[in-house]
Amino acid sequence: MRTGVFICHCGENIAGSVDVERLKANIKALPTVVCVEDYRYLCSDVGQKLIAEKIREYRLDRVVVSACSPSLHAELFRGVVASSGLNSDFLARANIREQVSWVHPDDKNRATEKAGRLIAGVIRSVRGNKPVRAHRIEIERTALILGGGIGGISAALTIADAGYKVILVEKQPSIGGHMAQLSETFPTLDCAQCILTPKMSAVLNHKNIELLTYSELEAVEGSVGDFSVKIRKRARGVDEKKCIACYECIQKCPVRVKSEFDYGLGERKAIYIPFPQAVPNVPVIDRNNCRQFTGKKCGVCAKACPRQCIDYEGKDEVFERRVGVIIVATGYETYPKENLRSYRADRFADVIDGLQFERMLSASGPTSGKIVRPSDGKVPETIAFIQCAGSRDKNHLEHCSRICCIYTAKQALLSKKRLPSSSVYVFYIDVRTAGKNYEEFYERAQNEGVVYIRGKVTEIKQKDGKLILRAENTLIGSIVEIAADMVILSTGLKGSKDAQSLNSLLKLASDKAGFFKEAHPKLRPSESMIAGVFLAGCGQAPRDVQDTVAHSQAAASQALLLLSKPYLERIELTAFVDPDTCTGCGICVTICPYGALKIDEKKKVSTVDSVLCEGCGACSVACPSCAIVLANSAPAQVFETVRSLTV
Repeated sequence: MRTGVFICHCGENIAGSVDVERLKANIKALPTVVCVEDYRYLCSDVGQKLIAEKIREYRLDRVVVSACSPSLHAELFRGVVASSGLNSDFLARANIREQVSWVHPDDKNRATEKAGRLIAGVIRSVRGNKPVRAHRIEIERTALILGGGIGGISAALTIADAGYKVILVEKQPSIGGHMAQLSETFPTLDCAQCILTPKMSAVLNHKNIELLTYSELEAVEGSVGDFSVKIRKRARGVDEKKCIACYECIQKCPVRVKSEFDYGLGERKAIYIPFPQAVPNVPVIDRNNCRQFTGKKCGVCAKACPRQCIDYEGKDEVFERRVGVIIVATGYETYPKENLRSYRADRFADVIDGLQFERMLSASGPTSGKIVRPSDGKVPETIAFIQCAGSRDKNHLEHCSRICCIYTAKQALLSKKRLPSSSVYVFYIDVRTAGKNYEEFYERAQNEGVVYIRGKVTEIKQKDGKLILRAENTLIGSIVEIAADMVILSTGLKGSKDAQSLNSLLKLASDKAGFFKEAHPKLRPSESMIAGVFLAGCGQAPRDVQDTVAHSQAAASQALLLLSKPYLERIELTAFVDPDTCTGCGICVTICPYGALKIDEKKKVSTVDSVLCEGCGACSVACPSCAIVLANSAPAQVFETVRSLTV
């Protein structure tokens, strides 16, 4: 065999901790090694050409790239090897960045010696590599998008306008998401509805989009290019095809309940439309509060409807569809203000959160855009905002939610404009306004009379009908006490409640704040670790409207790359079962996160679906009889690497 070893400096990431020259000298002395080269950045064009040239010059039949994690540039180096005429299955990676230099940054001798042993083990291991079969997958040229907020809408229109079919699924009765609840948008203060509703209408009327509202994903099978999905559309109680949105049913309904869309500040009927511009503009019956479904005979809405659209007997429908890609755009939730006990939001009605205040500011909101105290409807003379309410706090949300500072500036500025004689205060820890024209917008709020106080409010008390806020102004080193009529908590963002169920259905992963984990934060920010499943908008991280649209269009672009291909070619770097060794115990079946393993009832042995298998190795580790191995990761090969590190 003729093995070539290529060592990357990775700038100073590796070379700063590893003596590359000494490492090269040690590697050259190893059996089968005929070529050892190093370069500052092997992933660069020059580095790739170096590898290709040396493969041809030395007629290499095995290549070891010693650099960063294989998960970072696996396909890049496989492509370089293949373009040089060598089967890319004869490439192996030694991770001397994450596994060596980053864990031994201050001990060059130890890092160099460990890197040498790791590379030596990989050299011995790659000798056992064999060519792996590739297979083609026909692509179903339809995209499934989960979530009908501005992110899902943007992704849907991008793909549909490119000529591909889209199924847009939204669990609420209408698309629009959180953006439909906003008043103005920063930093231009243009109307949120004016931006959003034309896009909502475009979705409804687009020939390539199938819109399924009041619906949820129920089951998923298959893999990239050919997913089989089940979608449950809940019974609306109103015939969507017959309804003409006359609202007679809503007007006559005798039941009033708190409106979820207005976050409890307003009311709706038991049959309702979430907001005037809803798409589809068809009422839905709330079965938990409708008298017809709670044992009290009513039927008023059915009698009022001039077109007999009301259907109390309607059942859920289950749709089965085949799709090639899935985009997850399930959005965010705000951190519950009730969890912030020191602010007493559960006790004081005039302590509300940012989205509640948005509904109050909105012209279509519960107060028609008037700022009033929820407790008594009076106009507040003093309004206080508390930033980082729950964010950057190890007891609540550890992360910065990114948009709170700027949406607070917007709300404070609008408060000052609508109530010029009012006093508006903002308590903050730091002000973070990273975005185009955001810093200027923050300065504008100050220039309009909004007073910023650098200090964290420790608690809120009530005295003589006022809310007393106490904090230390850290800029001047004194205690500040403000008597406010109304307090708005700038609560942070966390992942949607849907994340947990989608993690199970789609085999995704979330961080502790509930945001979906991306494949790589820099190189693959809109991709999940599951091939064919993409992430869009605030489901992946806190974002403002601009970034949500951009990120969602990026996810759509990645999806279009797949949909536009004539077929997919997947290399079967998957698990293989030795039927002579397998006992059919089924442990691998229960542990496989992708549902790729099943028991053959006739042969009583495990079988692998190579299309579903992602080559994670969980089954191989769990198998008590060592009957499952991964392609080019046989036990003998793995032990070669392990021995090199334990000698």
